[in-house]
Amino acid sequence: MDGPPPNIYIIGAQCTGKTTLVNHLRAHFANRNPVPDGGPPALISEVARTVLKAHHFTARDVRIPSRSLVLQRFILQAQAAAERDALESGGPRKRWFISDRSGADPIAYSMRYVGHEAARALAKTEEWVELKERMRQSVVVICEAGKGVAGWLKDDGVRLMPVDLEEWAGFHRTFCEFLDGEGVRYEVLTADISAHEERVDFVLKRWEECWRKRSRS
Repeated sequence: MDGPPPNIYIIGAQCTGKTTLVNHLRAHFANRNPVPDGGPPALISEVARTVLKAHHFTARDVRIPSRSLVLQRFILQAQAAAERDALESGGPRKRWFISDRSGADPIAYSMRYVGHEAARALAKTEEWVELKERMRQSVVVICEAGKGVAGWLKDDGVRLMPVDLEEWAGFHRTFCEFLDGEGVRYEVLTADISAHEERVDFVLKRWEECWRKRSRS
Protein backbone atom coordinates (compact mmCIF):
# COMPACT_ATOMS: atom_id res chain seq x y z
CA MET A 1 0.00 0.00 0.00
CA ASP A 2 1.29 3.42 -0.96
CA GLY A 3 1.60 6.62 1.05
CA PRO A 4 1.63 7.07 4.81
CA PRO A 5 -0.88 4.97 6.74
CA PRO A 6 -3.96 6.65 8.23
CA ASN A 7 -3.66 8.00 11.74
CA ILE A 8 -5.45 6.21 14.57
CA TYR A 9 -7.44 7.99 17.29
CA ILE A 10 -8.59 6.10 20.38
CA ILE A 11 -11.21 8.16 22.19
CA GLY A 12 -14.26 7.92 24.45
CA ALA A 13 -15.45 8.21 28.02
CA GLN A 14 -13.08 7.82 30.94
CA CYS A 15 -11.99 4.35 32.14
CA THR A 16 -12.85 2.52 28.93
CA GLY A 17 -9.38 1.10 28.30
CA LYS A 18 -8.14 3.72 25.85
CA THR A 19 -4.57 4.11 27.08
CA THR A 20 -4.15 0.36 27.53
CA LEU A 21 -5.34 -0.17 23.96
CA VAL A 22 -2.97 2.50 22.66
CA ASN A 23 -0.07 0.83 24.44
CA HIS A 24 -0.96 -2.55 22.92
CA LEU A 25 -1.16 -0.96 19.46
CA ARG A 26 2.22 0.67 19.97
CA ALA A 27 3.72 -2.72 20.87
CA HIS A 28 2.11 -4.29 17.81
CA PHE A 29 3.57 -1.74 15.41
CA ALA A 30 6.98 -1.86 17.10
CA ASN A 31 7.18 -5.53 16.08
CA ARG A 32 5.33 -5.31 12.75
CA ASN A 33 6.30 -2.16 10.92
CA PRO A 34 3.86 -1.44 8.04
CA VAL A 35 6.19 1.19 6.53
CA PRO A 36 9.57 -0.54 6.09
CA ASP A 37 11.56 2.63 5.43
CA GLY A 38 9.63 4.86 7.80
CA GLY A 39 9.58 3.32 11.23
CA PRO A 40 6.66 2.85 13.63
CA PRO A 41 3.97 5.50 14.17
CA ALA A 42 4.50 8.44 16.46
CA LEU A 43 2.57 8.23 19.72
CA ILE A 44 0.55 11.13 21.11
CA SER A 45 -0.07 10.56 24.80
CA GLU A 46 -3.09 12.01 26.57
CA VAL A 47 -2.44 15.76 26.61
CA ALA A 48 -5.11 16.53 29.23
CA ARG A 49 -2.97 15.25 32.09
CA THR A 50 -0.10 17.53 31.09
CA VAL A 51 -2.45 20.51 30.79
CA LEU A 52 -4.01 19.82 34.21
CA LYS A 53 -0.59 19.85 35.82
CA ALA A 54 0.87 22.77 33.86
CA HIS A 55 -2.09 25.08 34.50
CA HIS A 56 -2.94 23.91 38.03
CA PHE A 57 -6.35 22.43 37.29
CA THR A 58 -7.92 19.44 39.03
CA ALA A 59 -10.50 16.93 37.85
CA ARG A 60 -13.09 18.73 39.97
CA ASP A 61 -12.68 21.81 37.78
CA VAL A 62 -14.26 19.93 34.87
CA ARG A 63 -17.66 20.26 36.58
CA ILE A 64 -17.25 24.02 37.22
CA PRO A 65 -18.41 25.65 33.95
CA SER A 66 -16.16 28.72 34.04
CA ARG A 67 -13.06 26.69 34.93
CA SER A 68 -13.98 23.84 32.63
CA LEU A 69 -14.25 26.00 29.53
CA VAL A 70 -10.78 27.47 30.07
CA LEU A 71 -9.39 24.00 30.67
CA GLN A 72 -10.96 22.55 27.53
CA ARG A 73 -9.57 25.41 25.43
CA PHE A 74 -6.08 24.63 26.72
CA ILE A 75 -6.54 20.93 25.97
CA LEU A 76 -7.76 21.61 22.43
CA GLN A 77 -4.74 23.84 21.78
CA ALA A 78 -2.38 21.25 23.25
CA GLN A 79 -3.83 18.48 21.08
CA ALA A 80 -3.37 20.57 17.94
CA ALA A 81 0.24 21.31 18.86
CA ALA A 82 0.95 17.65 19.65
CA GLU A 83 -0.40 16.48 16.30
CA ARG A 84 1.65 19.04 14.40
CA ASP A 85 4.78 18.00 16.28
CA ALA A 86 4.12 14.32 15.60
CA LEU A 87 3.72 14.90 11.87
CA GLU A 88 6.63 17.29 11.51
CA SER A 89 9.14 15.29 13.55
CA GLY A 90 8.92 12.14 11.43
CA GLY A 91 10.81 11.42 8.25
CA PRO A 92 9.22 11.59 4.80
CA ARG A 93 7.50 8.23 5.36
CA LYS A 94 6.78 8.47 9.10
CA ARG A 95 4.01 11.00 8.93
CA TRP A 96 1.35 9.24 10.90
CA PHE A 97 0.51 8.67 14.52
CA ILE A 98 -1.60 6.92 17.13
CA SER A 99 -3.33 9.38 19.43
CA ASP A 100 -4.59 8.66 22.93
CA ARG A 101 -7.61 11.02 22.79
CA SER A 102 -8.34 13.72 20.18
CA GLY A 103 -9.51 17.27 19.62
CA ALA A 104 -13.07 16.00 19.92
CA ASP A 105 -12.56 15.15 23.59
CA PRO A 106 -12.44 18.69 25.03
CA ILE A 107 -15.44 19.72 22.95
CA ALA A 108 -17.41 16.69 24.12
CA TYR A 109 -16.50 17.56 27.71
CA SER A 110 -17.68 21.12 27.08
CA MET A 111 -20.99 19.85 25.73
CA ARG A 112 -21.44 17.72 28.83
CA TYR A 113 -20.25 20.05 31.58
CA VAL A 114 -20.39 23.63 30.22
CA GLY A 115 -23.13 23.77 27.61
CA HIS A 116 -23.83 23.51 23.91
CA GLU A 117 -23.08 27.18 23.27
CA ALA A 118 -19.57 26.79 24.70
CA ALA A 119 -19.04 23.62 22.68
CA ARG A 120 -20.15 25.38 19.49
CA ALA A 121 -17.64 28.15 20.17
CA LEU A 122 -14.81 25.61 20.51
CA ALA A 123 -15.97 23.89 17.34
CA LYS A 124 -15.44 27.14 15.42
CA THR A 125 -11.81 27.56 16.47
CA GLU A 126 -8.93 27.19 14.02
CA GLU A 127 -7.63 24.29 16.07
CA TRP A 128 -10.77 22.22 15.72
CA VAL A 129 -11.14 23.01 12.01
CA GLU A 130 -7.62 21.66 11.50
CA LEU A 131 -8.08 18.62 13.73
CA LYS A 132 -11.49 17.75 12.32
CA GLU A 133 -10.15 17.55 8.79
CA ARG A 134 -7.34 15.27 9.93
CA MET A 135 -9.76 13.03 11.83
CA ARG A 136 -11.97 12.69 8.76
CA GLN A 137 -9.04 11.07 6.98
CA SER A 138 -8.12 8.81 9.89
CA VAL A 139 -9.42 5.81 11.83
CA VAL A 140 -11.41 7.02 14.83
CA VAL A 141 -12.36 4.43 17.43
CA ILE A 142 -14.71 5.26 20.31
CA CYS A 143 -14.34 2.88 23.24
CA GLU A 144 -17.84 2.30 24.57
CA ALA A 145 -18.71 2.75 28.23
CA GLY A 146 -20.83 -0.11 29.50
CA LYS A 147 -21.23 -3.08 31.79
CA GLY A 148 -18.63 -5.14 29.98
CA VAL A 149 -15.85 -2.79 31.07
CA ALA A 150 -17.42 -1.37 34.26
CA GLY A 151 -14.71 -3.12 36.26
CA TRP A 152 -12.21 -0.72 34.73
CA LEU A 153 -13.74 2.27 36.54
CA LYS A 154 -10.87 3.24 38.83
CA ASP A 155 -10.20 6.60 40.47
CA ASP A 156 -6.53 7.42 39.96
CA GLY A 157 -6.81 10.82 41.61
CA VAL A 158 -6.41 12.67 38.31
CA ARG A 159 -9.24 11.75 35.97
CA LEU A 160 -12.84 12.87 36.42
CA MET A 161 -14.99 10.00 37.66
CA PRO A 162 -18.66 9.64 36.62
CA VAL A 163 -21.20 9.85 39.42
CA ASP A 164 -22.91 6.67 38.19
CA LEU A 165 -23.10 4.27 35.25
CA GLU A 166 -25.80 6.35 33.56
CA GLU A 167 -23.57 9.43 33.43
CA TRP A 168 -20.77 7.24 32.12
CA ALA A 169 -22.93 5.82 29.33
CA GLY A 170 -24.34 9.28 28.62
CA PHE A 171 -20.87 10.62 28.03
CA HIS A 172 -20.31 7.94 25.40
CA ARG A 173 -23.46 9.13 23.64
CA THR A 174 -22.17 12.70 23.78
CA PHE A 175 -19.06 11.69 21.84
CA CYS A 176 -21.12 9.94 19.18
CA GLU A 177 -23.56 12.83 18.81
CA PHE A 178 -20.79 15.38 18.47
CA LEU A 179 -18.85 13.46 15.82
CA ASP A 180 -22.07 12.72 13.92
CA GLY A 181 -22.77 16.44 13.82
CA GLU A 182 -19.25 17.22 12.61
CA GLY A 183 -19.26 14.63 9.85
CA VAL A 184 -16.44 12.57 11.37
CA ARG A 185 -16.81 8.84 10.78
CA TYR A 186 -15.99 6.54 13.67
CA GLU A 187 -16.13 2.93 14.80
CA VAL A 188 -17.53 1.93 18.19
CA LEU A 189 -15.47 -0.64 20.07
CA THR A 190 -18.31 -2.11 22.09
CA ALA A 191 -17.98 -2.78 25.80
CA ASP A 192 -18.59 -6.49 25.34
CA ILE A 193 -15.21 -6.75 23.61
CA SER A 194 -12.97 -6.65 26.66
CA ALA A 195 -10.12 -9.05 25.81
CA HIS A 196 -7.06 -7.00 24.90
CA GLU A 197 -6.13 -9.11 21.87
CA GLU A 198 -9.64 -8.78 20.44
CA ARG A 199 -9.62 -5.02 20.99
CA VAL A 200 -6.33 -4.67 19.14
CA ASP A 201 -7.60 -6.85 16.28
CA PHE A 202 -10.75 -4.69 16.05
CA VAL A 203 -8.68 -1.55 15.51
CA LEU A 204 -6.18 -3.16 13.14
CA LYS A 205 -8.92 -4.48 10.88
CA ARG A 206 -10.49 -1.02 10.50
CA TRP A 207 -7.09 0.58 10.04
CA GLU A 208 -6.06 -1.84 7.27
CA GLU A 209 -9.37 -1.35 5.48
CA CYS A 210 -8.97 2.43 5.64
CA TRP A 211 -5.43 2.28 4.29
CA ARG A 212 -6.43 0.02 1.39
CA LYS A 213 -9.29 2.31 0.41
CA ARG A 214 -7.04 5.35 0.58
CA SER A 215 -4.38 3.67 -1.55
CA ARG A 216 -6.94 2.90 -4.26
CA SER A 217 -8.31 6.44 -4.40
